[in-house]
Amino acid sequence: MDQDVPEPRARTPRTVAAAVAPTATALFGAAAALGTWYLTVTARAYCDAGFDAGGKFELNATLPVIVLAGVLCALAAGAAGRLLTRRVPTALRVCVTALLVVAATALLCWWYFATRGTLDGYPGDSGLCPPSNIPPWWPVLLPA
Repeated sequence: MDQDVPEPRARTPRTVAAAVAPTATALFGAAAALGTWYLTVTARAYCDAGFDAGGKFELNATLPVIVLAGVLCALAAGAAGRLLTRRVPTALRVCVTALLVVAATALLCWWYFATRGTLDGYPGDSGLCPPSNIPPWWPVLLPA
């Protein structure tokens, strides 16, 4: 009895493109959060606002938390963008997803700097900042 048994189909490996998008999204979220953390530390040290000199202990303790939050925020926004644009052309899908990732990460970073970077009314000792503890070098276009 010679029966023709079909050969099992070989699995196709996961494409590189499918792995690059989430990895790049996570790295973008981590980099944006790390940049925001550094800006926050610099602003608080400049104005000498915080529990200790510039609040370095508190901000160092929150570094892993803010980086993880940046990664998760970017990944969630990327997943939402891919989910919302399933049936649209590829170029539009990529643009909308990237815009959602950048907007969500920017909002998270802005919130973190506004709540932890500028301690409004905290008596700073440096004399370089106004009572709002917003450094004079902070861009006027970005609300703090």
